[in-house]
Amino acid sequence: MKAIVFTSYGSPDGLQLQEVAKPTPKDNQVLIKIHATSVTAGDCEIRGLTFAFWIALPMRLFIGFTKPKANTILGQEFAGEVEAIGKDVMQFKIGDAVFGGAGLNFGSYAEYICVSSKETLVTKPANMTYAEAATTTTGGLEALHFMRKAALQKGQKILINGAGGSIGSFAIQIAKHFGAEVTAVDSTSKLEMMRWIGADKVIDYTKEDFTQNGELYDVIFDVPGKSPFSGSLKSLKPNGRYLLGNFSITKVFRALWTSMTGSKKVIIGAAMQSTEELNALKTLIEAGHVKSVIDRRYPLEETAEAHRYVDTGQKKGNLAIIVVPDNA
Repeated sequence: MKAIVFTSYGSPDGLQLQEVAKPTPKDNQVLIKIHATSVTAGDCEIRGLTFAFWIALPMRLFIGFTKPKANTILGQEFAGEVEAIGKDVMQFKIGDAVFGGAGLNFGSYAEYICVSSKETLVTKPANMTYAEAATTTTGGLEALHFMRKAALQKGQKILINGAGGSIGSFAIQIAKHFGAEVTAVDSTSKLEMMRWIGADKVIDYTKEDFTQNGELYDVIFDVPGKSPFSGSLKSLKPNGRYLLGNFSITKVFRALWTSMTGSKKVIIGAAMQSTEELNALKTLIEAGHVKSVIDRRYPLEETAEAHRYVDTGQKKGNLAIIVVPDNA
């Protein structure tokens, strides 16, 4: 089968189209013919190892110290069709349209993938294409996790910093579903898209610092973890919640101290992917409350080019990689 193989850390040039062996499902696995996958910011960070040292070192130990030796096919989410099942699989049948996440096992930059039937895998929503479903799991589950942590009440005000990417675009929609008033912050080119998916107000961070405008919010969700810590706390109402989608060691200690010494709470931590959570997200999708925003679509052989585009920081919502063109 064709796959994009991760041959070296650094630039997208290390992603190369190669022929590799087609996987065979184990007793508890499902073999999926991938119709579409995605390129997330996380995929690009892993490719370039653009992490803080305390994360980059474990990643090198996990994947390979000087170059990738394990998990050499990247890609964390996918949508496709069940082609074969192991003898212990009961919840899926051949021909099922499915979507899900491979997590840190990766492997979706390929024509086929084997995943455990007990992992993050459910049948595809009927009101989504394969491309839309393939770009939903990672960002959608992170957004759902943090919006639940936000404990939003109808009419409360939330500001989402970095709202124009995958997680942020899903967070806007879920917050609106919960009845919140949403202010979305990102760059100039993403303002129109953020309004289109439901943001009540938008702020161009290249022209305005939201921590200096005097507005107060019940919740601030900082997706990239780049908003000023002290300024963000000052922009919260009493008993407000400051959610960090990305964080440093320093911010962990500041978060603990803030939460222990005042009424404002700082919440960190990533979502745990599961079938239960993906079904909850699927319910929102089927009800029409959440949709995937796709900026661009690339064929599998142009995955490296898709990585280059993500590296520019201009991605609006999601990028889809189309493996089976006629069905995505």
